[in-house]
Amino acid sequence: MGKAYKFGDHINTDLIIPARYLNVSDPQALAAHCMEDADATFAGRFKPGDVLVGGEDFGCGSSREHAPIAIRACGASCVIAASYARIFFRNSINIGLPIFACREAAEAIADGDEVEVDLQSGLIRDLTSGRAFQAEPFSPYVDKIIRSGGLMNLIRREKHE
Repeated sequence: MGKAYKFGDHINTDLIIPARYLNVSDPQALAAHCMEDADATFAGRFKPGDVLVGGEDFGCGSSREHAPIAIRACGASCVIAASYARIFFRNSINIGLPIFACREAAEAIADGDEVEVDLQSGLIRDLTSGRAFQAEPFSPYVDKIIRSGGLMNLIRREKHE
């Protein structure tokens, strides 16, 4: 359960993590600058377990992995949006960031609402409004990637089994 931080449509990867930080590889350093060009106070207010909510085409722009890494390093429990850029969606799964496409939830959840997401079933509950929304749950393999903390962690783990 966490607080929702809501952003609009077409939040691109440069808004998620500005290009001036692309030479940074430390996830915590990226987290300190997450969303700063969209909301300069974001990183200071966002707490582990909080939820990022976006509109249409969230994560559009470049293919940089830095964007989902910054979101995950902030402690986001997940991202909910109406739709995603395909490469952002894939990068998010690959680094173990739970990401749900649910237009109804993205439109209905207000900034500051308390949100609870069941990562296994895709059930999204807006505890502030009392409404519930159903996102498509992850396939068993994608769920395994998420639970492993990303694709590379899963590969390393399976290699040693």
